Amino acid sequence: MTPGFAEPVLGAQSSFRAMLHALSHPGRIVELPDAPQATAPLGPAMGALALALCDADTPLWHDGGAAVTDWLRFHTGAPLTEAHAARFLLASGAPPALAGLALGSDEAPQDGATLLLQVTALEPVDGWRLSGPGIESSTSLRVSGAPPGFVAERAALAALFPRGLDIMLCAGRHIVGLPRTTIIRDAR
Repeated sequence: MTPGFAEPVLGAQSSFRAMLHALSHPGRIVELPDAPQATAPLGPAMGALALALCDADTPLWHDGGAAVTDWLRFHTGAPLTEAHAARFLLASGAPPALAGLALGSDEAPQDGATLLLQVTALEPVDGWRLSGPGIESSTSLRVSGAPPGFVAERAALAALFPRGLDIMLCAGRHIVGLPRTTIIRDAR
């Protein structure tokens, strides 16, 4: 079994702060230098966020197979559940249908799930055009390896605001935050 953080408390704190920074500045690529080498198919950034966010009280869904289940159970103790009931979802492949995930309610939008989506690469160049809170006017982000139809599927959730889904894109040791308030347009 691959190890978790070399320094569990410091690694989790550092990763959590990086995630908050990424969510506060949507579209900005943030590095997680302390990210451990997680059990495949999870990449280092996704593994680091899982270790920082999940515990025995956090219903979790993932698509990584038995070795990832063992790794997550050992390092976090998080109970596994169906995608629609999960607080955190780790998708190393195509995620479940976004509309079928926990989106919170008008009274408790914070109960919406967070999706960690592994992609191939993140680059601050033309591809997607992002706008919304935390972005001065707009910013560009090229995402390689996003599932087909992802931008349209996510855009369909906008009408449900304040309910919704927060998304962390993970590529290698890098993350990008996409809070539910971020508008994505495919510039290609």
